[in-house]
Amino acid sequence: MKPLYLASGSPRRRELLTQIGVPFTAIRADIDETPLDHETPSAYVERLARGKAEAGRRTLTGEEGCVLGADTAVVLEGRILGKPLDQADSQAMLMSLSGRDHEVLTAIALLDGERCESRVVSSRVRFRPITEQEALAYWASGEPRDKAGGYGIQGLGAVFVAGLEGSYSAVVGLPLCETAVLLGHFGIPCWQTLNAR
Repeated sequence: MKPLYLASGSPRRRELLTQIGVPFTAIRADIDETPLDHETPSAYVERLARGKAEAGRRTLTGEEGCVLGADTAVVLEGRILGKPLDQADSQAMLMSLSGRDHEVLTAIALLDGERCESRVVSSRVRFRPITEQEALAYWASGEPRDKAGGYGIQGLGAVFVAGLEGSYSAVVGLPLCETAVLLGHFGIPCWQTLNAR
């Protein structure tokens, strides 16, 4: 079996990949995440997932293996909501999401040096109405600072989520169903090998 490398600094993605029994090594893959002019949100997340996988692959000088890259974007009315710059930005994001539906796009890309396959997974998240005081308290918790869209569904931000259509794990940052299928295309099994170890 080829070794797997996860090109991500996200502890959430590491936890999710561990959850399905896949052995991997986490590596850094820093890339420019600036959206291109006229780039759709779907094209944006797929480009970044591929870019992270490629950047991670370049760090493996002479080593064999597959590299998995991923990226997540929160999208409201066609506009990508990135990580909040400060308290005011976080407040504005949460209030814009308050009482409304938004889309969460997560792309994954897997490459082995010869080929690269990618997928984009779309989920819809519905927020209940949020008060200004709640948004301020949420910022004070520290949780939204490094989260796309300014919230984490796997943490305190779950209290704002009134509904979800799609993949919970994709909203967290790694769509496990699609990731397992993609890994299988490259000969990397998931939980099925746990008893064999």
